Amino acid sequence: MKRILLLGGVTEALAIARTLGPEHIYSLAGIGRVPTDLDCQVRVGGYGGAEGLAAFIRAEGIGLLIDATHPYAAQISHNAATAARMTGIGCWALRRPAWAPQPGDDWREVADWTELTRALAPFQRPLFTLGREPLQHLQEIPAQQFWTLRALETVPGNEHCEVIGARGPFNLEDERALFERRQIDVLVSKNSGSGATEPKLQVARERGIPVLILKRPALAAVTRSFDSTQALLQALVP
Repeated sequence: MKRILLLGGVTEALAIARTLGPEHIYSLAGIGRVPTDLDCQVRVGGYGGAEGLAAFIRAEGIGLLIDATHPYAAQISHNAATAARMTGIGCWALRRPAWAPQPGDDWREVADWTELTRALAPFQRPLFTLGREPLQHLQEIPAQQFWTLRALETVPGNEHCEVIGARGPFNLEDERALFERRQIDVLVSKNSGSGATEPKLQVARERGIPVLILKRPALAAVTRSFDSTQALLQALVP
């Protein structure tokens, strides 16, 4: 098997990494827990863009690049595809299918932060599940709003925002309790497509509250694209 560089960023990436032997490399940006029980090598940190990644691929004799980063990590995916082309190796991507609205859902897609701000105006108690991005906008919170922001780590908010540090998977009863306790009247989410974080959508449906969905970015073309971990793993079998 060619030497693999696996770019992680979603739960499924760890499942792939657990199948890799010591000659392969599992690469993480450094956000979240770093696994210590893998047979493959683990690298933490960036590469300095596409050129830096290409240099690493050449230096390490990588024969196949697998992009299993988050669906919203568009820049990383672009760098991966570019680096693969620069070095003449294949680039495979695990592209997790998006969620689709169900009967009773009130989904409103927004393209960027400006559209999101306008869509939020009528609400008072939003729950943000966008990661750390809203932290850059704490000083913009309208006086009538109080934000609950869920991220991987607890960090300081302000008088109009509390940050909850929590990691999925999240169960349905805990999500129901969170929405009730915080009196959430709108959910703000990426369309990550992850089953680990999907219960929040069911709670929004049950409570009849809108969901503001951040539109997925366009991702770079790759050599092969897979919509499931199983399909990708089967393709790796010689």
